[in-house]
Amino acid sequence: MNERVLFVDDEPQVLEGIQRSLRKQVDLQTATSGAEGLRLLSEAGPFALVVSDMRMPSMNGAQFLAKVREQQPNTVRMILSGQADLQATIAAVNEGHIYRFLSKPCAPEQLLAAIEDGINQHRLLTAEKVLLEQTLSGCVTMLIEILGMVSPAASSRASRLQRYTVGLATALKLPDRWQWGLSAFVSQIGCVALPNAILSKVEAGEALTDEERRLHESHPEVAGKLLASIPRLEDVAEIVTAQFGSLSFAGAPEDIRQWDVRSMGRCLLRTAVEFDRLTYGGAGAEAAAATLRCARPEALRFGRAAGRLSALPTAPTA
Repeated sequence: MNERVLFVDDEPQVLEGIQRSLRKQVDLQTATSGAEGLRLLSEAGPFALVVSDMRMPSMNGAQFLAKVREQQPNTVRMILSGQADLQATIAAVNEGHIYRFLSKPCAPEQLLAAIEDGINQHRLLTAEKVLLEQTLSGCVTMLIEILGMVSPAASSRASRLQRYTVGLATALKLPDRWQWGLSAFVSQIGCVALPNAILSKVEAGEALTDEERRLHESHPEVAGKLLASIPRLEDVAEIVTAQFGSLSFAGAPEDIRQWDVRSMGRCLLRTAVEFDRLTYGGAGAEAAAATLRCARPEALRFGRAAGRLSALPTAPTA
């Protein structure tokens, strides 16, 4: 087996016995505590399979496997324990989402068969993930290419919004979330449904009639419906749909790093859209950031962060 397996048990003699029994068939590493197991997971991972004892000091098997799931959700998790405790088993299943529960003592043949099943499960999960990512990438690429053919200007705007959104997230020292940059990049695909006459007037900065404005402001909803049909893009679809409108922080945690992906995505994209509108209209980056700070005092942090965007390329003056 080429896939790697991690065994965690606070009894060194148990780990030594497992090493002797499986070292010729399995590429495995061992740890004598949950903390050490998490360290190996971070420094020496990824592992296809993690097998943990249940009763360990400081961190039991259920708690450890729950953390494993957070760090590496595609790693298959098993319990190998001599603790015949139904409640502990239920906790392991609920908290760690384990694949199998094995009781000590476990014959080498039985343990090896369980490991083979776990590795096969990991292969299935990995293959499904790759297929999903390829499908997702293909769908997004197709949408972007269609947008570029229908409206090169809208495609260019989408690229700018992606730069601004990622720049804002960096300035705010937010954790990396792929949904935010992608939301900005696909935010204009609804423009494919707009008449060329409206797109031309928007790019030229000309005034729109009430009906034209209504149609133009509907493009985020069109984009949201297209994106919502693609697996894993539910958050992106919601962010894109809400790209117009005023920012609202009602009920949000004081620490913006605790905001959920959708709430933060909406604020990032709306700020980027407004920043692009101002700079495309002829304002400099610093002036646009100042306007954001004055016009939206509740979004002061985003206005300040927008000041960091002055180093990024902006739209040419209309």
